[in-house]
Amino acid sequence: MDQPIAVFSAAELDEHVEPDGHPERRGRLDASLAGIPAAGLGDAVRQVEPRLATHAELERVHAPAHVRRVEAICAAGGGHLDADTYAAAGSFTTARRAAGAVLDAVDALANDECDIAFAASRPPGHHAVADSAMGFCLFNNVAVAAASLVDRGERVAIVDWDVHHGNGTQDIFYDDPNVLYVSTHESPLYPGTGRADETGGPNAPFSNLNLPVPRGTRGDVFREMFDEVIVPVIERFAPTWLIISAGFDAHRNDPLAGLELSSADYGDLALRLQRLVPARRTLVALEGGYDFEALSLSTGVVLSSLVGESYRPEAASTGDIGRPTIVAAKQRWEI
Repeated sequence: MDQPIAVFSAAELDEHVEPDGHPERRGRLDASLAGIPAAGLGDAVRQVEPRLATHAELERVHAPAHVRRVEAICAAGGGHLDADTYAAAGSFTTARRAAGAVLDAVDALANDECDIAFAASRPPGHHAVADSAMGFCLFNNVAVAAASLVDRGERVAIVDWDVHHGNGTQDIFYDDPNVLYVSTHESPLYPGTGRADETGGPNAPFSNLNLPVPRGTRGDVFREMFDEVIVPVIERFAPTWLIISAGFDAHRNDPLAGLELSSADYGDLALRLQRLVPARRTLVALEGGYDFEALSLSTGVVLSSLVGESYRPEAASTGDIGRPTIVAAKQRWEI
């Protein structure tokens, strides 16, 4: 395939205008997308302007009242939805396009139009719960995509390596046996959720894997955690699709957290995941990440890795902090 990577993004149409000083800002998309040609992938990429998700598509995972509230606040000129989460006049349209990006990505993969799909959109989504916005997120983009796949009879593994626990994604699918949610996240850290003993609802036991790690955890421990816990759990679940909630705020340069990954570490993790599902069934969706250089480098490394290229502008990180999380998870999940 001449252009194996499809990128669903429209940074030039971004109307989610941030308040002064807010870390979730418009330049994040430009930074992420800049990492693609920097990695030498320019000729391998086809960029697609995403459509707007419909109300019905959003309401597959969100309460209609929540969708109407966001729409009304934006129509009135914008305002804060909670202490951290803002909406501008154009945010409803931009958030619908963010959800549309993941839906278009699913269709492109399902129709064999690309090998890897990257939804580079904002606002992020994994904190948004069914009935409210939260943590910079208006709608849960990855949940919208996963629900559309479940409706097609698929089994979906969501791996969320954002530094913050994706409480919204967990809540939406906690009792759904067709979705496995895996989160690696710093703890303690916002939003204060994601305990290791939260393993799924009564209809979906062992469908929710939380791996909280302490500040300072580095790539060696993440690689071991993937090899010894995450990969075996995903293999046991036997998904037909993989969605990576790709927050890049566990990078050591991110200003909002304290994990110490490098861009090379993200590439190593992506390689471990890709082989767990059939070809053309891997969707990467941008979540957090607030250091522009880290966003750019990490995006380039992950996409390069997924198409078999070796691009490593930073060395892999090493260290022992966080290993008790692996030991405890292996016991809990009987691995």
